[in-house]
Amino acid sequence: MSDLEQFRAETRTWLEANCPAEMRSPMKRETDGCWGGRNWVFKSEDQKLWLERMAAKGWTAPSWPKQYGGAGLSRAEDKILKQEMKRISARPPLLSFGIWMLGPALLKFGTEEQKMRYLPEICRGEVRWCQGYSEPNAGSDLASLATKCEDKGDHFLVNGSKVWTSYADEADWIFCLVRTDNTGKKHHGISFILFDMETSGVSTKPIKLISGRSPFCETFFEDVKVPKENLVGERDKGWSIAKYLLTHEREMIGDSGNLKPVAQMVAEMGVTPDATLQAKITALTIDEWAFSQTMSRMLAEAKAGASLGAKSSMLKYYGTELNKRRYEVMMDAAGYDGLEWESERSNDGDLARLWLRTKGNSIEGGTSEIQLNIIAKHILELPGT
Repeated sequence: MSDLEQFRAETRTWLEANCPAEMRSPMKRETDGCWGGRNWVFKSEDQKLWLERMAAKGWTAPSWPKQYGGAGLSRAEDKILKQEMKRISARPPLLSFGIWMLGPALLKFGTEEQKMRYLPEICRGEVRWCQGYSEPNAGSDLASLATKCEDKGDHFLVNGSKVWTSYADEADWIFCLVRTDNTGKKHHGISFILFDMETSGVSTKPIKLISGRSPFCETFFEDVKVPKENLVGERDKGWSIAKYLLTHEREMIGDSGNLKPVAQMVAEMGVTPDATLQAKITALTIDEWAFSQTMSRMLAEAKAGASLGAKSSMLKYYGTELNKRRYEVMMDAAGYDGLEWESERSNDGDLARLWLRTKGNSIEGGTSEIQLNIIAKHILELPGT
């Protein structure tokens, strides 16, 4: 037996013995998952147990080094773990912006002290993070951000606001882009800092979306004191960190690999597709399979040391457009029933609200139009772009 075959056998045995029964079904929506954090209330004892067991193995962030809470798995081992979890329909033990976005940035740009302080608690699900990027006048043109960060000698003082801050009202800490110098080009003078959302002067206000739900918030900073050791990387040079983190955010937004096959979802609705609907399901299934193979190839390249760079825009664009198509098919299958908004039968209009929510996928993390511009300029190298 090869080392990888042995790892697969041991992984399969461990998962069979340790993954609770309730955690062996794919999530239908984000609320089915565990986000962790200081104020997280577990949905069940199985959810708590699953997080604790996976965190103890280092498998909430399996490819991170062991000293930071990961398992130090190789690229091939990480792939096997994902395959074996998918085999038993195991849910991710933890949903985390800390794992998807902040962690990779800290691994690359953080000091050893910052890595040791923040990464293990991220892996254990003890702190929930949010992202302070977009502002009222700095969305797709993020480098125009104006939130001011002043040097006050022994600390920084932050004033300004952010918008579309996902789950800011539930997060413990924020990783935030701030303006530390306003005298040069807009991409210069930006810094990347971390601070506790319970710090005096921080407040949030939920934004209700067209779906009727509110994952996004406005976030306000009024004379917020931030310790200087919370600066990541060099002062005024945070744009490089911002761009690096965005590649991971776009990869995360574009990834729909944990969702059930759309044909299975339609079947669970009790719908027998006609020829037109079946054609849509088949086309979507083929495109999703092709996208998953592209995603796997690009992630393998990234873990081998290659930079995703502008390729992350390809993943983000195509993944989010596929997700919109997925829910268009689901709405087609549901017919008039899919339009129910408030009823026990429809789980409070869950399908309609999820369908509307997908429209935001092509806006958040950089609009589809922006992604197409990046692809045209940096990948296709088209003239005039």
